[in-house]
Amino acid sequence: MSRYRRKSGAWGGRPAFEDAGEIRYAYEHKELFRKTLRVFVRSFAREAIVVEAAHPATCPKSHAEEGKSMRGRRLLIDHVRSHAGVYAFAVCMLAAANIIHSMFPMVLGRFTDELHEEGLSRRAIAGYGLILLAIGAGYGILFGIGQYLNHRSGRLFEFRARQRLFRHFTRLGEAYFARNGIGKLLSYVMNDVTAVRESIANGLNQLTSASVLLVSVVAMMSVNDIPLELLGVCVVPLLAIPFLVRHFGPNIRQRSRTVQESLAAMTESAEEQFGGIRVTKKFALEDIAYGRFGQTADRIRDNQLRLVRQTSMFQASIPFCGALSLVIAILYGGWLTMHGGMSLGSFVAVTLYLRMIVHPLQQIGNVINFVQRSRASLDRLNRLLEIPPDIVEAEHAVPLPAAGPVGLEIRDLTFAYPESGRRALERVSFSVEPGQTVGLVGKTGCGKTTLVKTLLRVYDPPRGTVYVGGVDVLDLTLESLRGAIAYVPQDGFLFSTTIRDNIAFADRNAELSRVERAARMAEMAETIADFPHGYETKLGERGLTLSGGQRQRVSLARGLLKDAPILILDDSVSAVDAVTETRIIANLRRLRQGKTTLIIAHRVSALQHADRIVVLDEGRVVESGTHEELLSRGGYYASLCAIQGEDGNG
Repeated sequence: MSRYRRKSGAWGGRPAFEDAGEIRYAYEHKELFRKTLRVFVRSFAREAIVVEAAHPATCPKSHAEEGKSMRGRRLLIDHVRSHAGVYAFAVCMLAAANIIHSMFPMVLGRFTDELHEEGLSRRAIAGYGLILLAIGAGYGILFGIGQYLNHRSGRLFEFRARQRLFRHFTRLGEAYFARNGIGKLLSYVMNDVTAVRESIANGLNQLTSASVLLVSVVAMMSVNDIPLELLGVCVVPLLAIPFLVRHFGPNIRQRSRTVQESLAAMTESAEEQFGGIRVTKKFALEDIAYGRFGQTADRIRDNQLRLVRQTSMFQASIPFCGALSLVIAILYGGWLTMHGGMSLGSFVAVTLYLRMIVHPLQQIGNVINFVQRSRASLDRLNRLLEIPPDIVEAEHAVPLPAAGPVGLEIRDLTFAYPESGRRALERVSFSVEPGQTVGLVGKTGCGKTTLVKTLLRVYDPPRGTVYVGGVDVLDLTLESLRGAIAYVPQDGFLFSTTIRDNIAFADRNAELSRVERAARMAEMAETIADFPHGYETKLGERGLTLSGGQRQRVSLARGLLKDAPILILDDSVSAVDAVTETRIIANLRRLRQGKTTLIIAHRVSALQHADRIVVLDEGRVVESGTHEELLSRGGYYASLCAIQGEDGNG
């Protein structure tokens, strides 16, 4: 990961792997990519905006333009066009290698004729031996160069396709990730990309070799003393190949698509079972989990067996045509040789040529199989890349003014999630003046987090309902909007790197003193000091080596280090004890003085010092005022205070 940071400068920046060494590094560490994607998808629903807000430069300047260009481009065509010169040179090398290789039967046939007519001699053995050695060396060198270039270009495609997919994932909205599981997304970047890469590298190698070798063999046979009627009879079985392709091709492609989809389902099931293994063990439900995973594995087995039956029949039928052609050549050619219709050397040459044809025919079968299977994967990838982002930046979007504190205003906001008939928010109105601290409280599911999502444009609110700095959020650039907000969710996602890297997520070049200060403000400094490696302590996956309260405080420190004009705390201290919470709130009041802060909480103690408190219920604002004003009204807030303590300090 350190190597990635040195190249990109910050998480979310554009990587700069270009040379062959970097490509090999990325390929050998593709497991890192898989883990990174899994981390991204898991965290998106809760904290994707932290990523974009922490690195506003990664937000596209125009999502509309990006979406249009992406829908108009094709993944494989782009790659081939950008590497057309390399592929052309590789094809030339492979073609030259196979032309040289096709001379082998001709030389051996002439040697046979000379041996039959003049007998064995040192000169003949040495001369023809050197010629055959030159043929073998020339073929090996040229074929090796062509194969290397093809496979290198294939690895480049694999590497850059995965980067492009990951970048596309970062532009998709939360609704997409809610509909698609992690396993399906991993299947795109692992299985589908690999299938296309194998088709590019192996397919081009084998197609070039097979086609050039076939043409060369036919040309060599035509210039030798081989009767035309023998050639015509030998070609007859090969005419069946186009009909075999027409019959098996669509079936292989359809069954390949089914296999890829079942692989995605299995990956998703495995990811879910592994993620919930602790719950499974605590409830002693290992057998049920085994059965659920087994169902997906059984579907893959059945689908793969259906595919194997088709591919095996297809790949066996093409070499069979070549073998049938060889049998005809031996029978008819042998009869012609016995009756003086052709020389012994020509008979040896034609049998070797036809024997040589069998392998290219088998390669053609492999290529067609590769192409049909990879087309299914390529279709899946292209369909994915054609999905437009949910959040599109306005054509004439303006940046948020950077000077001074920034206020918030919600005007008669009514919002419902896509594909949901129920309104999550209804006619919500309140404002946060620049530099104010406002608390937001309400029952679970009353719309508090939904309100934040519209503010951050995780989901677009109706126009004219949400304003930041006096400007409609729909008219602001995503870079400036999310760059001005530090969002700290309740279940703050931590990456499997060091504590320092997690806190410094918004600024990878932040000095240790800034990291330590943010940790002190989040009341996490003393805890980190007790760890053997301090701030360089590496966390487990998703930060599970820390307790719930510790994870929340590290996440809070990450938000405080950003020092954004607007800070949103979404129940971010719910897992810490009351004493620590009191200290954190005191630190926040001192640190955020003169800056806009929105605090969402269930504990009254986290809100009572706010300049104003807004109470939500069933998506509506039911109360609004200071702590004392709301207590005097005897409403929901007063009852919440009574439950937690006499004056709300409980």
